[in-house]
Amino acid sequence: MTNQKLQAGSPFPEIIVPGLDGPDINLSKPDAPYDWRLVVIYRGKHCPICTRYLSELNAVLPELKKLGIDAVAISADPKQKTAVQIAEVQPDFPVGYDLTIAQMEQLRLYISDPRSPEETDRPFAEPGLFVINDAGKVEVVDISNAPFARPELRSMLMGLNFIRNPENNYPIRGTHA
Repeated sequence: MTNQKLQAGSPFPEIIVPGLDGPDINLSKPDAPYDWRLVVIYRGKHCPICTRYLSELNAVLPELKKLGIDAVAISADPKQKTAVQIAEVQPDFPVGYDLTIAQMEQLRLYISDPRSPEETDRPFAEPGLFVINDAGKVEVVDISNAPFARPELRSMLMGLNFIRNPENNYPIRGTHA
């Protein structure tokens, strides 16, 4: 991982991953009619916390969509492992797989090696969450190096509701140079 963070207010990089149940997913582009996108990077099938987090994302998805925000989730797992985990979640959002190390580095994610072959068979990204606004810029970023340190989605939803309300004129935070 490079030492420089993906900066709030900077353009979100164009990253394309294969979609589990459909076409490739361009992480930086929300699907119409939505104009913002929530991108969740999760560790993979070996992580029960991730499975629970994806289920929570599915639960808040209708409220996100009311705010004009769609969601996608991606891991480094291959298609078969992704399919097994996602069958348990049954999400209403697109799921991608095969996130590469180069793409993880582009997002400035923490990358871990498996502890054993039983855990997984390849390096994987630790959790990351990005909210991309209608200008294609990073509105919110949260990057963690541990599976248990990630934003609570109900709290994130409250914050996004506040940000999306034009009366609040809320700027992208963390942009002091």
